[in-house]
Amino acid sequence: MGKKGLIFYITLFLLILAFSTAATHFDYDLWARLIAGMGVIDGGHVLKSDFLSYTPVHTWWDHEWGSGVIFYFFLKFFGPYSLIILQAVLMFGIFFTASRIIKLRTEKCPYNILFYFFTLMAVMANLNSPIRCHMFSFLLFTIFIYILEKVCRGNSRLLFIIPFLIIFWNNVHGGVVSGLGLIAMYAVGEFLNKKSYLKYILTFVISCLALLINPWGYEYIKFLLMANSMQRPYIVEWWGLFSKFYMFKQIEFKLFMFAIILIEGISVYKNIKINSLKAWYEKADKVKYIILLTTLYLAVSHVKLLPFFAISSLCFAYEDFYELVKKLNFPQWKDKAVYILILGVSLFTFAAKDFSVPVGMDKYPVKEVEFIRINNLKGNILSNFGYGSYISYKLYPNNLIFMDGRYEEVYYDYMVPLLKEFFMVYPNWKKAPEFFPPDIMIIEKQYPVFAALKASKEWKIVYEGKYFGVFLPSEDADKKFKQPADDLNYYKNTLFTTGINFKS
Repeated sequence: MGKKGLIFYITLFLLILAFSTAATHFDYDLWARLIAGMGVIDGGHVLKSDFLSYTPVHTWWDHEWGSGVIFYFFLKFFGPYSLIILQAVLMFGIFFTASRIIKLRTEKCPYNILFYFFTLMAVMANLNSPIRCHMFSFLLFTIFIYILEKVCRGNSRLLFIIPFLIIFWNNVHGGVVSGLGLIAMYAVGEFLNKKSYLKYILTFVISCLALLINPWGYEYIKFLLMANSMQRPYIVEWWGLFSKFYMFKQIEFKLFMFAIILIEGISVYKNIKINSLKAWYEKADKVKYIILLTTLYLAVSHVKLLPFFAISSLCFAYEDFYELVKKLNFPQWKDKAVYILILGVSLFTFAAKDFSVPVGMDKYPVKEVEFIRINNLKGNILSNFGYGSYISYKLYPNNLIFMDGRYEEVYYDYMVPLLKEFFMVYPNWKKAPEFFPPDIMIIEKQYPVFAALKASKEWKIVYEGKYFGVFLPSEDADKKFKQPADDLNYYKNTLFTTGINFKS
């Protein structure tokens, strides 16, 4: 590795750690993951049925149950700060593995930290919540590229590892299909490269069979296919990169994406100009372009999947970027200046924000949940599905939820549209509370239903925070209630406190 490589990796890790500590709140689905992990570690079994909701549910097809076990293990034995460290380690693992892929593909300098910096900035909007299950998919996707690149260079024995990794991947995140897709892309690419490709097809078939090794067996495979092909019109991170919502968002990624397209366009043009289109095609690595184009399509189609393109670009476009910049005559002090700048950014981030648990008072109904807890308000709670698992984690068994972000894992298709009608006060907005009557509602102030409930005679607001309000039926709202504390440190210290206990 050498001195330069060591400095590069230390600087990169500090940068990643700095951004990991700058996250403002935990992912909305983390709490359901912790409950699932608690069921395995404390209860001794995988949770296959829901017990948190008062609405109709089906089998809990938890395609992330293994992630929940890992998250809860770290929380239980190392505390909440370990989740932030785990996020940084997984992200660093992605970039470290990508650097080894670059080393495989080109012996030229793999340590141009600016390219890594720009790649990291491109995906920070997606990866800055400690911690999410899809981090395992992004890391394993990168590891698969490394293994398959080694296989392309003659080490075919490494293909035996892949089915075992598929078993692990399949039980930590449903993104395992991206690993299968990667194997298929290498098979097609190597066929076009006029190289051996049957070994990839065999590996693909064995890996598909390995999917059967899960707590649900064959039935889970049908769910996995459904979950990876279903439309999610109510989940904004599944919307397109150029949809109305994201038109002026994800600017860093869009700049990165257009830069990669430009770099590859220049590289292809130069090669065709020097030789010919036919000569370029014969020499070109078809695997590289298949992966870049496929992940580009995924990034444009679904914002949640754009890290796949960023990772692929780091692995495959770096060599073309380096070819373009290596002939430029930069001052000798350029590298030192870049490292000083990046270290400065990292240290400034550390100094500007304490390394602490991000409570996210503007993202979660933290005080509203505390209000319900201290006043011992029992019963069914209707809230937006994003907050459901947090409410369950904090208030079960005294309170059950309408639904949460487990979406297709637990609930029927009609649930989210029903909830949207309610929050947007569409003509049939009262169907949700009529079909599934709640005892308590936690409502965001930004939605039309907040004003509608305040104006109604049936419901009365009993606690109003900055972003959320708690509503009770009018007949239950006349007594005097305790008020939640204002001390932020109290909420930091009790964020992971839960009434769920599988040991009792």
